[in-house]
Amino acid sequence: MPSARNLVVAQSGGPSPVINNTLRGIVEAARDVQAIGTVYGARHGIEGVLKEELLDLSAQPAEEISLLRTTPAAGSIGTCRYKLRPQQQEDFDRVIEVFKAHQVGYFMYIGGNDSMDTAHKVAALAHERGLDLVAVGVPKTIDNDVGDSAFRLIDHTPGYGSVARYWMHAVQNANEENAGSCPADPVLVMQAMGRKIGFIPAAARLADPQREMPLLIYLAERAWSLEELADHVNDMLRRRGRALVVISEGFAVGSLGEVRDSFGHVAFSSSHTTVAQVVVNYLNEVGLAVKGVARGNVAGTDQRHSMAYASPVDLEEAYRVGQQAVELAARGESGYMATILREPGPIYRVRYDRVPLAEVANSERTFPASWIGPSGTDVTDDFVRYARPLIGDDMIHLPLIDGRQRLARLRPIYAAQKLGRYVPQADRR
Repeated sequence: MPSARNLVVAQSGGPSPVINNTLRGIVEAARDVQAIGTVYGARHGIEGVLKEELLDLSAQPAEEISLLRTTPAAGSIGTCRYKLRPQQQEDFDRVIEVFKAHQVGYFMYIGGNDSMDTAHKVAALAHERGLDLVAVGVPKTIDNDVGDSAFRLIDHTPGYGSVARYWMHAVQNANEENAGSCPADPVLVMQAMGRKIGFIPAAARLADPQREMPLLIYLAERAWSLEELADHVNDMLRRRGRALVVISEGFAVGSLGEVRDSFGHVAFSSSHTTVAQVVVNYLNEVGLAVKGVARGNVAGTDQRHSMAYASPVDLEEAYRVGQQAVELAARGESGYMATILREPGPIYRVRYDRVPLAEVANSERTFPASWIGPSGTDVTDDFVRYARPLIGDDMIHLPLIDGRQRLARLRPIYAAQKLGRYVPQADRR
């Protein structure tokens, strides 16, 4: 019988409330696969592979692995925004060297489109070099932009259901605030994440499916000038006396002094100003149709690490997609992404399947134009029907000690380094 080979799992891109439950699903499922030996977590994504920083997840106490379920973000093994580019041949060589040195036969990358591209490149490289490696992609992104607009490759990504639930509650609570304070602050502008795609701001409609609130939703996909936006707000003020505005961080309002990450994506929370502030400033400069001023609220990274608002459906699916990735690996099915596909019919049901990494890496989902309402400042009931099952019906239970959340705390048990020190190519000066 061939000896067991080790598994390396890594994470890339922005975190989510449920990303660690996918990690837990992988670690726990791998225990039952004889062909898989030690499970290592690469510290800070592919950078951890390059630097040979491999955290031994198999040696962790079972209690700490279990607590990954309700531990948000990516602090347990870290994430990165390091991209393996075609010209970085030394990086690719180093990945293969590290995998060979540690008898790695399985590689899983948790992340979005860029991560699926990396997993695809590693799978192809291993095949080229004759390395017996099974590479599997594991989807994660709060933006819900992995896959295609026909929802053929994946219905939704783990992470989205929780951020959608966050925005449902945020808008409900903001509406209470705005209703009470509107004589002085009749307009509240709330900025949601989502650089180019509108799934996150669209989730604001889940707070008010019957359209009783004075709510305006601005997606990055539907352009309006600031003058037009101000007209919409003032029309709402004349009708209702107050207005809630939810706007995408990627909504075009002119230069923000953009800062970009290593993937080339705009890091909006690091840029010189925000879309919400530009809109608030403009509304207050041109004047409102009622007395008072506009105020702004930029949620920031709390929308992707607020565990209290995590969706129980999202948590379960995140775990199951991790299990599915291990099942693919155990069958030797390299070059695929574990996926979630919705079954047809009025009752929400999903199945866990696989799709080729090559297809996912070269695709990009857009928000369906048919889900943008005729006004251009709302989303349709079809979107509500799509998103509603993803947020669940109950609040999750968080383990507490002395009133503080009990988070997973993994021990710093690392594989002994067998290779020389390495500086990733993009980090060299």
